[in-house]
Amino acid sequence: MNAIALIILLGGILYLGQYQKGLIETKLETFEAEIELLSAAISEGAIEESEGKARLRPDQAKNMTRRLSLTSGKRIRLFDNQGQLIVDSAALLSPEELQHIASLYQGAEMLYTVQVLKNMADFIIGLLPDRRVLPFYPNVRSKKAADYPDVPVALTGQISLSAWHNFDESIFLSAAAPLHTDRYLAGAVLLTREGKDIEDDIGKVWLDVLRVFLATLLVTILLSIYLSGVIARPLRNLASAAEAVRRGEASEIPDLSHRHDEIGELSIVLRDMTNALWERMDSIEAFAADVAHELKNPLTSLRSAIETAAIVKKKADRDKLFGIIMHDFERLDRLISDISNASRLDAELSREAFQAVNIKEALSQLIDIYKNPLERKKSVASNKVKIEDVEVQLNLPAGGDIYVSGIESRLVQVFENLISNAASFSSKGKVVSINVRQKERHVHIEVEDEGPGIPDKKLETIFERFYSERPEHEDYGRHSGLGLSICRQIITAHQGRIYAENIKNKSGKVKGARFNVVLNIL
Repeated sequence: MNAIALIILLGGILYLGQYQKGLIETKLETFEAEIELLSAAISEGAIEESEGKARLRPDQAKNMTRRLSLTSGKRIRLFDNQGQLIVDSAALLSPEELQHIASLYQGAEMLYTVQVLKNMADFIIGLLPDRRVLPFYPNVRSKKAADYPDVPVALTGQISLSAWHNFDESIFLSAAAPLHTDRYLAGAVLLTREGKDIEDDIGKVWLDVLRVFLATLLVTILLSIYLSGVIARPLRNLASAAEAVRRGEASEIPDLSHRHDEIGELSIVLRDMTNALWERMDSIEAFAADVAHELKNPLTSLRSAIETAAIVKKKADRDKLFGIIMHDFERLDRLISDISNASRLDAELSREAFQAVNIKEALSQLIDIYKNPLERKKSVASNKVKIEDVEVQLNLPAGGDIYVSGIESRLVQVFENLISNAASFSSKGKVVSINVRQKERHVHIEVEDEGPGIPDKKLETIFERFYSERPEHEDYGRHSGLGLSICRQIITAHQGRIYAENIKNKSGKVKGARFNVVLNIL
């Protein structure tokens, strides 16, 4: 934004270069017409032919030069065909007449600022390709034509036009034309004049450029102040708020969503990030509290058993207490292992790269793992296996492979946990079914059992940490209650859903439980 004023100034400088060039070319075209008329007039009235040559008649040449100089307001010099200066209007006119001629092309006094900008323009234009500043006109006092610009060309019979810088940095125009009769060359005429009027025109344009530049500069300054208020200050406020949150002096980022711009979006993202951090901290705090509670129960039981073992006398009672102690040790070891895995899960999910996972192949390989090693390669198509006297059956849809984006080992961990959970709730001879169905851009993996089902009020609670709803025949403390919580954590990280429901017959009686996993198809 602040570069606009500078760009306009540079554009004005380049425009002035073109304008000056075009203006000088226009003046030179007019000058060419004048020198042709002047040459014709002097040739007609001041040249005589004798003895096969032409020459200028001194008296007529002086009279015409003086009269034409006063009329045209230009300095006129006449040279003979030998290149000698014979008439100079400056020597024929009085000081008052010379002053009058000078005033004809005298422009207004150029402002110092405009002169500085003009000098800058001349310098920049001189650096551009094919853009040369005007050369300086030589201050000649000689009477030889060879020392005057344009005259040698005129003595060859051609018209020569030039633009110069005078000694006072002003523009100066010169033109020379031959003086001749129909047959002979008699000499040349040199016409010069000051270009103060040209300087005045250029100065007016420079003032316009300067006004536009100053107006643009004022606008950019005001815009800078405005943008500082609407951009820089809110950004500083957001940075200060983020620093306050980091130091614990504040709990949230200012809400700038009403702006509907990039800063508003930034505030939304920062607020979401801050809320996510607070949720993570709350989750860690709750996890730590749950861990402390879960570890306290076996430790209390262990302490009670050890204290009791010190006072009992009977060997049978002591052996029973030792069994309780070993059970509590195993429970503690299982809890610590599961807690360690759960605490590392978030970090591992964020570090591992997602890849295309073939759901059909992953489930087939998982079922294959449960088979007897000697039977694994016999018939993959059967997709049936026995797990603790419970038959597990995989039902895959017909058609091609189904790919999802994810981490295969983590997805297999989810399905393995669900299958193990379903088998533990199924009695001997029952069937656990794994059904894979594709719906539009989603794949549904259902793990169904024929167990007692889940209490309706606990369908969502079972996914909480350390909650365990176990079958009656299973030993207490065999599971830590983290399995389903880890499953939801993994599926959520894969942008999917996992939920539980009961399977009911037509009369409404529960005949099993179903866990549904929904993932996005690539």
